[in-house]
Amino acid sequence: MRLVRTTGNTAAGRFGLVLLASAALVAVAPPPQATAAAPAPAVTVEERRLDGDVPRRILDDSGFDSVAPEFARSLRGAGSYAQAERAAVRHGERLWQRAVDRAQGRGPAGGELSRDDDRPLYWARLAMTRELRAWHTESGLSEAAGVRLLERLESASRGQDSMTVGGDDRAKGVKRVVVSGFDPFTLDRDIRISNPSGALALALDGTVIRTADGPARVETAVFPVRWGDFADGTVERALSRALPRADLFMTVSQGRVGRIDVERYNGAWRGGFGDNENVSDTGLVPVKDPATQPQWTATTLPYAGIVAADTGRFPVYDNTSVTEIPAGGTAPVVRPEGPTAGSAARAGGGGDYLSNEIAYRATLLRDRLGLDIPGGHVHTPVLQFGPGNTDPATGTVSDPVFVQNRLDITAQLRTIVRVAVEESL
Repeated sequence: MRLVRTTGNTAAGRFGLVLLASAALVAVAPPPQATAAAPAPAVTVEERRLDGDVPRRILDDSGFDSVAPEFARSLRGAGSYAQAERAAVRHGERLWQRAVDRAQGRGPAGGELSRDDDRPLYWARLAMTRELRAWHTESGLSEAAGVRLLERLESASRGQDSMTVGGDDRAKGVKRVVVSGFDPFTLDRDIRISNPSGALALALDGTVIRTADGPARVETAVFPVRWGDFADGTVERALSRALPRADLFMTVSQGRVGRIDVERYNGAWRGGFGDNENVSDTGLVPVKDPATQPQWTATTLPYAGIVAADTGRFPVYDNTSVTEIPAGGTAPVVRPEGPTAGSAARAGGGGDYLSNEIAYRATLLRDRLGLDIPGGHVHTPVLQFGPGNTDPATGTVSDPVFVQNRLDITAQLRTIVRVAVEESL
């Protein structure tokens, strides 16, 4: 048996439902029209951080401080589950599109915060989920209905529902590319944190990249930094709709200081580092059909071509190192050249956190669907503040060096996507 959660980072946990998680993935399918009154759910760890000064400043300086109040007014006008669900989807989609438009220079900036910033999306979404929880407490709807509403809001506001890969693009000679990013994380270390992979997703969503082989349309989404959501299948639900029509996919996350890594191998192991709800989980990555679960999956991105190309200021590496327990062994061993036959995974090239896990899940889904497409994971450099602005207690929420670093990372990853298309399609 795996860990039992009554609160924490799953949608059901955040509404008080108990999930008994095993190595197999158990889907929760709540009846949305149930009428049993729900108990008052606790505010989550992530939502409690909203009360700090930094989140408020980020929302105020981007104009996203109006998002949650507008959503709350819409919820107050909902007289049924169906009306509340429509409000959750509509406002979630509106938040995602607003963040994309702001990042891509459309519409008003809404404040002095740099347009490329991914943090307004993150904090505004949390403000919305807190409003949804408060409304749900008074609504008389069941816990299961509350879970479903939260799931709809999350998927809509993360771009997962709109990650549509056009069926007619290929006939027009347009390549189809799927890219994913992540929320900010390690917020208790520095609540000012931004995630360049999330900024990349906003910058690229719906854009067309011109390649030597023709245009490539990019569709993106962002994922939570929560173990429970991954165990509940959020990655598979989103990507199973997109990958069958894609020509290439790239999962992206923040990795190491001063470098970009194309991760060659992904391992089926969770190392237990605390997530955004301060939940830890250690053990085999929980997936459907664990009897056929491999210990390792591999990238099919054109890593040699990506590493060889002049893509930007950060050095790019083909990272083949993993940590394994060799066949017949008991202790972990670092293997610089990749896993050996029969070994058990303890860390992929991307580590043993959710970066490795999204890479593992996406490439496993590729293989289980029988898709012969290039795909894998790329780690961005760590996004750093400028000199003199490294102390979260006294520093500002942004600075020119911080913004330029994020812009440079986004530009280089955009070029890497172009190179990947040209090298493999």
